[in-house]
Amino acid sequence: MLKFIGILLLLVILLAFVGGGLATYFIYTPFGPSTETFVEIAPHTSTRAIAAHLEQAGIIRSRYAFEFLKLTRANTLKAGEYRFDHPLPLTEVYNRIARGEIYTRTLTIPEGYNIFDIAQAVQAAGLGDSDTFLAEERKHTELIAEWTIGAAHPPDSLEGYLFPDTYHFARHTPAVHILAAMVRRFRQATQQLGLQNDIPRTVILASLVEKEVAQDSERPLVAGVFLNRLDKSIPLATDPTVIYAALLDNRWRGTIYASDLHSPSPYNTYRHPGLPPGPICNPGMAAYRAVMSPAKTDYLYFVSDAAGHSRFAATLKEHNQNVAIYRKNLQH
Repeated sequence: MLKFIGILLLLVILLAFVGGGLATYFIYTPFGPSTETFVEIAPHTSTRAIAAHLEQAGIIRSRYAFEFLKLTRANTLKAGEYRFDHPLPLTEVYNRIARGEIYTRTLTIPEGYNIFDIAQAVQAAGLGDSDTFLAEERKHTELIAEWTIGAAHPPDSLEGYLFPDTYHFARHTPAVHILAAMVRRFRQATQQLGLQNDIPRTVILASLVEKEVAQDSERPLVAGVFLNRLDKSIPLATDPTVIYAALLDNRWRGTIYASDLHSPSPYNTYRHPGLPPGPICNPGMAAYRAVMSPAKTDYLYFVSDAAGHSRFAATLKEHNQNVAIYRKNLQH
């Protein structure tokens, strides 16, 4: 009898040893793909279904080991898309999903990008086709209705309201969700600035300032020039609006031609006085601050110099002298 008990005890110890070895093998020995593999976990997916999905995708050795591991932990598994590209212990696979380390792609929108630039950036980030995204930018103007209802020119795109920032999106995020995130960021920025009145006009002016100068210190001066010209009913005559008009008409050739300056487009501020009907890009915070607090001067003109700055003038004579200096510097 004692001998039988001894054998039984030995078997129990042996089974425990083998079981422990198998558990160690299944849980701690790395396993998985050596090439990029994505796994999508839908919301409300059960642990059993997640485990089966991971096993089928070749991410884990055993669905049962994954389920066993879940029994020993109290955390929640998060829905989303996960990326695996090298073998991992089961514990690390589990922890990634428990932490919600969802795979995203980075989309960076610099200040001054227009809707065409943004559509290209979306495609470059692997978040969708540029033409399709551009069509969505033009379709979903309801996203900015709170600011544009009653505007003199109803918007035909989201231009100006897609705030420049760095965003992170899952690969299959619908275009409208990407656009909504950018508009939400615009709302946050305008609230931070305290911008409440005449928002469409402010956005248009800020877009012009954004495109005209790169030096933050000069933005208030440029904003002041534009406001002075508007007050005197002098055409703004700003090149970026001419370029934008050509982009809208799909005729931009990389440089401004005489035909562009004579374009009937309402965005041609050489031909049409006042502001263009809409923004020409998506401005950043510095441009908004400049428009909200413009420099008080008598300047009516400005021109770039060879060093990347601007020369300002109150009279046409002085402006022509600055232009002559600029052209002379270009020849050296």
